[in-house]
Amino acid sequence: MEKDLTRGPITTTMLRFALPMILGNMLQQLYNVADTLIVGQFLGSNALAAVGSAYTLMTFLTSVLIGLSMGSGVVFSRQYGEKNMQKLKSSIFSSFLLIAACTAVLNIAALVWIDPIMRLLQTPDEIYDMMRSYLMVIFIGLSATFLYNFFAALLRSVGNSVTPLIFLAISAILNIILDLVFVIVFRWGAPGAAGATVFSQFVSGIGLMLYTVIRFPQFLPDRNALRLKKRVFAEITQLSFLTCLQQSIMNFGILMVQGLVNSFGPAVMAAFAAAVKIDTFAYMPVQDFGNAFSTFVAQNYGAKKTERIQKGIRSAVFTSVIFCLCITAAVCIFARPLMLIFVKSYETEILAIGVQYLRIEGAFYCGIGCLFLLYGLYRALGKPGMSVILTIVSLGTRVILAYGLSAVPFLGVTGIWMSVPIGWFLADVIGFIYYRIRRKTLLAI
Repeated sequence: MEKDLTRGPITTTMLRFALPMILGNMLQQLYNVADTLIVGQFLGSNALAAVGSAYTLMTFLTSVLIGLSMGSGVVFSRQYGEKNMQKLKSSIFSSFLLIAACTAVLNIAALVWIDPIMRLLQTPDEIYDMMRSYLMVIFIGLSATFLYNFFAALLRSVGNSVTPLIFLAISAILNIILDLVFVIVFRWGAPGAAGATVFSQFVSGIGLMLYTVIRFPQFLPDRNALRLKKRVFAEITQLSFLTCLQQSIMNFGILMVQGLVNSFGPAVMAAFAAAVKIDTFAYMPVQDFGNAFSTFVAQNYGAKKTERIQKGIRSAVFTSVIFCLCITAAVCIFARPLMLIFVKSYETEILAIGVQYLRIEGAFYCGIGCLFLLYGLYRALGKPGMSVILTIVSLGTRVILAYGLSAVPFLGVTGIWMSVPIGWFLADVIGFIYYRIRRKTLLAI
């Protein structure tokens, strides 16, 4: 089912398109949350720290593939808005080859350099072997991550956000069942949890690919499209790599912070691992709303509907802020019960650290909500370089302040948590000022 986002009531259209994306991303996060929950409850805090630390590295690697797919999705959306099907087919072919090649390179690099990477992350000796065995299994699933995100980006670019949700729902349920079987019944430990995740990812990736090929033959490249065209390939490469760079910088900054967190020991690592899952779930809806907003803007940009884009910007900001305020209240009030989902009640030190993290981050979710909208806006308007700049500002500030503030004796690890919202709001200010100054140029079609 395709959906034209250039027509209909703006707010309702965006929300209906965004809702399946929000639900789908929540289900996707269940892959690792299921690992974290089951590992934390049945294998102990060291296993929780190992899986949680591995999640940060996994996120960095998969962000490369997700970024490439998102960038390609913007190109697909604009061409769909233009109703230029021949160019769309050429772009799909070029993008698939590009991202498949990047996946192969990334997979080989991850397997070869796993030990230097883990040493760079200052992984404690007591969890080193466990984390390494978990990651070795996870890396096998990178090709599945590519398949799912590429075909999900393609379908979403033409307004179909429901089908990716269905496949994720199937694989998420499968992942939880296999987690329980592999970890509790077979006692395969952390590698068993990783195996459950990888198998489930292949189900969603291969399944979505077959569905797209069978149900949407109009997107399959014909003989004319099965040739790399310099102009089309250049457009795909530029937007995809800049979006990939933005995603990678964002997650590399988080990876650097993970190394700093690791230096504070297993208790802080375990608290951070659990709290980050809650934090991610909390602001995930506005992240996906930002991606849906990007598709909305891209289709309307291709259709040359400038006024509709401006109305969409106002609607998106209002919707995002309202949602963020509601989530802020929920996370701050229920921080401890949320931590108890992952951590046993007698692990008081881990609980206290996690609750502190959630209340500091949660108080400022409006900052990250607006930042996701800015990322989506500049990506859709063909200015992904601006998204890269905002990411550098946000993450650069976070990393510098995290290392600086954590060295202050009376702050310690609290300084790491404080650095995050400061980076969000600094990037927001720069992004909004740039839009106000360059609005006419940005929207010129």
